[in-house]
Order: sequence, then C-alpha cells, then structure tokens
Amino acid sequence: MDIILVRHTRPNVAEGLCYGRLDVGLLDTFADEAAALLRALPEVRRVVSSPLLRCRKLAEHIATARALPLQVDQRLTEMDFGAWEGRPWSALPAAELDSWAKDFMHARPHGGESVAMLQRRVDRALADWSARQEPAALVTHSGVIKAAFSAGGTEARDFAVSVDFGGIMAFPPNQPNTRRVAPSRY
Repeated sequence: MDIILVRHTRPNVAEGLCYGRLDVGLLDTFADEAAALLRALPEVRRVVSSPLLRCRKLAEHIATARALPLQVDQRLTEMDFGAWEGRPWSALPAAELDSWAKDFMHARPHGGESVAMLQRRVDRALADWSARQEPAALVTHSGVIKAAFSAGGTEARDFAVSVDFGGIMAFPPNQPNTRRVAPSRY
C-alpha cells in the first residue's frame, strides 16, 4: 500500500535559514497552496503529521477537507540541527560544516541529530505506516522525505532527492506508480 509523503507548504522564514526543529509559521499564501495540494493529492484514508506547526496546519486542512482521521507522529519531525537552528546557513562555522561533510551520516557538529539518527527514525516510521495496509498521507519535511528516498545510501548525494513546498511523493519509490507531483507555483 502506498504511503503518500507530503511536504509542508512554504514556511514564513528568511531564505537560507536553518530551521529543522524550529517551529515556524506559514506564509499568507497557505490557503492557495493547500487548495492546489488537495486537488493533486490521491485518495488516502488517514492523515499523519509531524508535530511541527508548518505540517500540522496542512494536515488539519487535508483531514478536515476530506473528513479523515488525523494523527501526529513525532518520528516525522524534521532533523534536529541543534545549535544551527535559527541561524543562516551562510553564517555557520566552516569547520563545523566541513566536519559534517566528512562524516555526513554520523557527524553532529551542531549537537543535534545525525543523519543516521534521522534515517533510523524515518525507516521505523515508514515501516510502521506501510504495515498498516492503509493509504495514508504523511505530512512532513524535506529531510524526512530525503531520508525516505535515500535507499540506504550513506553519502550526501544519496539524499539529493528534491520535493517542492507542497509537493507530493509516493512511497515506496520502487513501485511502478511512484510519482512526483508538485502543485502549481504561486
């Protein structure tokens, strides 16, 4: 049974800001973005959300519009960037970024979560939701989606999948009906 991964709509943050676990709001374009996403979203029987506001608001919108049950799953939260949270990527210490690049999966120069830690929790969440044999929309973040589609890779390039804000991707990726849908631009 497909799991549909949905990335939250555009957050209200400055371009280039590191905001993994930072609980930020959404832009005023939310209603239009959510409406476009709803039109593109395949049929599901349940909506599951990251606990962060930018996902919960979209998940509540989908669940209400389709009269579906909504659950929150902590494992769908974005990666914890520790001391980097709320800082521009361009202002982060080069030595810390270099350390992360050298050991992409395990380094934690920010004191938060490693990519391997993110990968393990995402793998567990996807295994649990897939085992339910019920089509579900998991409203989550870019990092979670990248981990889902990394196929066990350990290099930064293995996490290079891209999904737009308000984008939709079917999981697992090896299924013939895998699709990438991005609602229209605003």
